[in-house]
Amino acid sequence: MRNQSDASPIEAVVFDFSGTLFRLEEDASWFETVTHSDGTPVDGHRAAELMRRMTAPVGEVVEFDEVSRHAWRNRDLDPALHRQAYLHVLRESGVSDRAQAESVYGRVIDPSCWTPYPDTADALAMLASRAIPVAVLSNIAFDIRPAFDMLGVGDYVSEFVLSYEVGYIKPQPEIFLSAVRSLGVDPARTLMVGDSEEADGAARAIGCSFALVDPIATGERPTALLDALASSGIR
Repeated sequence: MRNQSDASPIEAVVFDFSGTLFRLEEDASWFETVTHSDGTPVDGHRAAELMRRMTAPVGEVVEFDEVSRHAWRNRDLDPALHRQAYLHVLRESGVSDRAQAESVYGRVIDPSCWTPYPDTADALAMLASRAIPVAVLSNIAFDIRPAFDMLGVGDYVSEFVLSYEVGYIKPQPEIFLSAVRSLGVDPARTLMVGDSEEADGAARAIGCSFALVDPIATGERPTALLDALASSGIR
């Protein structure tokens, strides 16, 4: 966390998307017709585990061969590889029916299926009221802008820096440089907020400060974004 006593004032904020501003939370209706390869239905516990595997920011969540591992490691740079990687994850997780897997995957890439954290709109509106520019930086292979428009906060985001559009992924420094350059700000005066120490915390390598939030259920994390901003002197 940022040490305010010996830090420059924050002039811009970069947010991660998944697990930070929005979260993919399972809906029971998504799995009503989905079964495992043994014919058993996907119950609440199994649905939660599937969502964990589909949203893990780093690491390998199932077994991969050479081809599927290439797709997994490069999934956020190419929509085709993203689809290939996640259909493999679903298949390895027991969802062997192709149509069922496609249905679940369709939810993952549908911005309307992502739930905002309770303070997402308030945090973005507060930054806009203080004329502090915001970028959303995400390792992702589909367009998340509609999620912000549906929440009514699209105009509060100055730049979207999406890996499949810029050709870099976290923790590569180039993607963070792309964000600060797009905002026209000094990294030393930029706060990165994210849910992964490994991926998002890498912003420190270019001089940004970093605030970590917990990617828990949205109902269990009402003020983490506002608290992170306040800890960096933005209230």
